[in-house]
Amino acid sequence: MTDALKRLSDEGVAIWLDDLSRKRITSGNLAELIDQSHVVGVTTNPSIFQKAISQGDGYDQQLSDLAAREVTVEEAIRMITTADVRDAADILRPVFDATDGQDGRVSIEVDPRLAHNTKATVAEAKQLAWLVDRPNALIKIPATRAGLPAITETIARGISVNVTLIFSLERYREVMDAYLAGLEKAKAAGLDLSKIHSVASFFVSRVDTEVDKRLEKLGTDEAKALKGKAALANARLAYQAYEEVFSSDRWAALDKAHANKQRPLWASTGVKDPAYKDTLYVDELVAPGTVNTMPEATLEATADHGQITGDTVRGTYEQARADLDALAGLGISYDDVVQLLEDEGVEKFEASWNDLLKSTEAELKRLAPASEA
Repeated sequence: MTDALKRLSDEGVAIWLDDLSRKRITSGNLAELIDQSHVVGVTTNPSIFQKAISQGDGYDQQLSDLAAREVTVEEAIRMITTADVRDAADILRPVFDATDGQDGRVSIEVDPRLAHNTKATVAEAKQLAWLVDRPNALIKIPATRAGLPAITETIARGISVNVTLIFSLERYREVMDAYLAGLEKAKAAGLDLSKIHSVASFFVSRVDTEVDKRLEKLGTDEAKALKGKAALANARLAYQAYEEVFSSDRWAALDKAHANKQRPLWASTGVKDPAYKDTLYVDELVAPGTVNTMPEATLEATADHGQITGDTVRGTYEQARADLDALAGLGISYDDVVQLLEDEGVEKFEASWNDLLKSTEAELKRLAPASEA
């Protein structure tokens, strides 16, 4: 084992785990990862919970109790997922306290079926924050067109937010704007800005998956030479945008009121193409003030053979822009790619949510008490 995870952490990258389950909590595995692998946060999504609940018997006791009460499937899911997030938040509480609230965070997502409904998303965010009832929870809101005003309103109420499913540079700037607008409203309402935190989850690997597919179709040497470059270029230019926004006069006014920067979070960092190094989206996205949320396989690969050589983002902006321009020159539409990925991202989370509903319903039926004669 190398000490790559420590070096990554020392470079200012917060290492979060992109996974959670009851077993991970009760077995002591999460506490072990915090203690030994520099993990300082956890992210969840509908896919993660669907997998956790459908495997093993870790949820049987709670499901049995919920079945006895004859709760709805939606209520059962909320009780189960918020219980896991609450317990994980308690395990991470020492990290939260030690970092003055920056890390030690656990994210839980609003129902993805609400992604295009602003009012319902805000209501759901409030409900989740109340149910989890931990200061180190982050409520995940997708960066859809309807999600942007929901981000502003949720932040304005003093609820910390993880903005998810960001693919485009334009949308990312809109997300940062929504965050700053929320802070300004919170400040006007007399809230303590130092207690409000946010991360902006910029998705990485899916960009390469889609762009590489289009490059492969073109089949030219010029196209093949650009494979594996789009995702890093996109993320690096996102960090450039982050530096610009959080050195602006608008930010300076909020900074004086003790507001926290909205950190860029690299999501979807598990490599999809086996031709690429399995730590590609870790090694090449090292920059201070960022978060990298990794599936366990990527975390282990980084610990084993990650090559952390210092900042690999700043100083790359010119090349990153040239790479995206070269893709445009080949007729690959950036706008088309990122819109497709956003639409697919919402659809995939909705599909996972529906799978979660089905598998939870089946478990409730299996564990329902026999009817009395």
